[in-house]
Amino acid sequence: MGLTLKLLVLSLIGAIALGTGLAAMRLSPNWFVSTFASSYVNLFRTVPLIMAIFWFYFLIPLLIGRPVGALTSALVALIFFEGAFFSEIIRSGIQAVPRGQFAAGLATGLRPRMVMQSIVLPQAFRAMIPGLLTQSIIVFQATSLVYVVGLSDFMTTTVRIANGSGRIVEVYLFCAATYFVLSYGASVVARYLERRLNR
Repeated sequence: MGLTLKLLVLSLIGAIALGTGLAAMRLSPNWFVSTFASSYVNLFRTVPLIMAIFWFYFLIPLLIGRPVGALTSALVALIFFEGAFFSEIIRSGIQAVPRGQFAAGLATGLRPRMVMQSIVLPQAFRAMIPGLLTQSIIVFQATSLVYVVGLSDFMTTTVRIANGSGRIVEVYLFCAATYFVLSYGASVVARYLERRLNR
């Protein structure tokens, strides 16, 4: 579980940061910047995560000319893949803020970046919270796919224990229960926050 949580935390930090940048690029008035970001998002939203993990596992060493660990390639794959999904959540949150708020900020003499940071994003974040939490649950579940590059995460350890002990049903039920409890608990929190924000 330690590796799973490490992958979850690091990939969430990286994916949300990347998603924020992609969302800003998609909202840019510059056609090239907006098109590039849209193409990136559409690419990663149409391929399976397991394929992305394989891409980065075999592609990164070719690009940089030296081998990288399975953990690094899996983490990069999760960040680049999930960043596309987080960008849509963040972009939708920003677009949910009335355009008049941005115009009012500019009218006070603030620069566009300051308006975004001080006025738009704080309001947009409220709309983003449920979506961010839901996507975070998906990332947690997706970390189980890193077994394809040989990482010993929670799921891989479960398989090893099940095969070694012969108690396959009990071990897999425990694994399923663990994923269910953590995922369901997070979804309950997400729904609670959504109800609070909609009041």
